[in-house]
Amino acid sequence: MGAEFTRHVKRNLVAYIALLPMAAVVIFAYLGTLAWSVRLSFSSSKLLPRNDFVGIAQYLTLFDTPRWLTSLGNLVIIAFFFLLICFVLGTLLAIFIDQNVRAESLFRTVFLYPYAMSFVVAGLVWQWILNPEFGIQQTMRSFGFSGFVLDWVVNPRMVLYAIILATVWHGSGLVMALLLAGLRGIDGEIWKATRIDGIPTWRVYLQVILPMLRPMIITSLVLLSISIIKMYDVVVAMTNGGPGTASEVPAKFIMDNLFERANIGLATAASTVMLITVMFIMAPVLYFQYFRKSGSSS
Repeated sequence: MGAEFTRHVKRNLVAYIALLPMAAVVIFAYLGTLAWSVRLSFSSSKLLPRNDFVGIAQYLTLFDTPRWLTSLGNLVIIAFFFLLICFVLGTLLAIFIDQNVRAESLFRTVFLYPYAMSFVVAGLVWQWILNPEFGIQQTMRSFGFSGFVLDWVVNPRMVLYAIILATVWHGSGLVMALLLAGLRGIDGEIWKATRIDGIPTWRVYLQVILPMLRPMIITSLVLLSISIIKMYDVVVAMTNGGPGTASEVPAKFIMDNLFERANIGLATAASTVMLITVMFIMAPVLYFQYFRKSGSSS
């Protein structure tokens, strides 16, 4: 075993040397700053970092802050509807395009185009569309519908759904593209067998096709979940967290405390909580995707 490892290292020595700069960047620039941020969350840092240690005081303050609790509640609502609608809509779009429709390339481009935009652009587009002063509401009123109301971006009860609408428009194309690629890899013999057996099409998709697309589904859900957890730009572009704190999200809370409120300790505590959340999302995926496979194969 040792001799084989030595031969492997000698054969790939040049490749390992070439990877050293990248490894140094990952270890020192990424993991190092990550560890430093976690360390600051246990300090009393305000405008400038401090090397003292206050235990979990920042975390206690964090979860005693109404604005943070509001942002977490908003994130849960946005994540639930965003993931559900994106997955259902993206799946239906993928199935629709997989039917060999005419102008397929046009449909693919139209549905995937929003994902090519940044979240800032998507937020600005929907902020203009839903703006009561010059968006759909004003347009409909100019046509004579004086009682028409579409004020979601300024209505505290509806503002989260305005953000959900913008993010679904942005992200459903990704689900469509990933699932469409999976559908194109399905063996045609499966469809022939199900037609011979007389199985309804909806049951074939639900019980046969979708389970076969599990890797694509997991990938799309993980990518969408991470984008929601770090969501900042679309909220700033559409509502800036308002009205009041009705559309506040954790990422905006972190950025505001880091740069505007000069509270590094509280900001890093909040970012550490979000890091742990991402790790909880990724850990089961990595386990079932890699470790369980390697364990079963051995």
